[in-house]
Amino acid sequence: MEFFSFIISGVTVGFIYALVGMGFTVIYNSSGIINFSQGEFVMAGGMSMVFLLKLGLPLGISFILAIMITSLIGIVLYKLISFSKDSSQISLIILTLGFAIFLRGLAEVIFDKELHTMPSLVGDKTIDIANTVVSYQAILIIITSIIIVISLYLFFKKTKTGQAMVATSLNKDAAKLMGININKILMLNFVISATIASIGGILLTPITSTNYEVGIMLGLKGFSAAIIGGLGNPFGAVAGGLVLGILESLIAGYISSEYKDAVAFIVLLAILFFMPNGLFGNKAQRV
Repeated sequence: MEFFSFIISGVTVGFIYALVGMGFTVIYNSSGIINFSQGEFVMAGGMSMVFLLKLGLPLGISFILAIMITSLIGIVLYKLISFSKDSSQISLIILTLGFAIFLRGLAEVIFDKELHTMPSLVGDKTIDIANTVVSYQAILIIITSIIIVISLYLFFKKTKTGQAMVATSLNKDAAKLMGININKILMLNFVISATIASIGGILLTPITSTNYEVGIMLGLKGFSAAIIGGLGNPFGAVAGGLVLGILESLIAGYISSEYKDAVAFIVLLAILFFMPNGLFGNKAQRV
């Protein structure tokens, strides 16, 4: 049952790409900015978790602190962007690229250049599904990602804060006239984006390991997932991530792992050429 094994592997990694892609869309919807530091948020979550555990902190406390550290980084980026709010969109996007480079350098100094991993959050046990061995960690990634997607949907649709975020994404001036604090809403978007990415980084580290450079490729693949699904549609990013993850796994399994990383860019080019708005861009560009 090699095929089923490849599908499970693809879905597992695809959900991580989906979480990164959702982070892109959350910030894009609120500010119109493509945040190319998103991959570094993933790296910060994973690296922080590894080194907090090495300090001897309990798993639960390390998990919470790693998310808080990454969320704080998201707030710092928001503050930098808010200080430069009169700049053009291109300048702000370049700012996020510069911030990503700064974070990689900072991580190299604070941590090191080595690859790091950590024990599975749910132990090393596995389960046999259709004659395919699936680790508990992979199941945790899938379940957690689904919970995050559903929680975000309910948050945007059912809570006042979520509806305020949607209103802000549609028309900032109108939202401001309705008494919505635009600055707080925008900052919250950056916090949510960083939190989602950090959870993805923490969940992925026991499977693939992490280092200060891991955010580069994860960020690019998350961006590809967002574009494939339709930039501005966070749930389209989930579909884009799954498509990307499954295609990567199948190509690595049946052809060669050397071509795995090229898949994201080939699919991205094909989508931009044949479906410029993405798979679900015509249906919904906003939450």
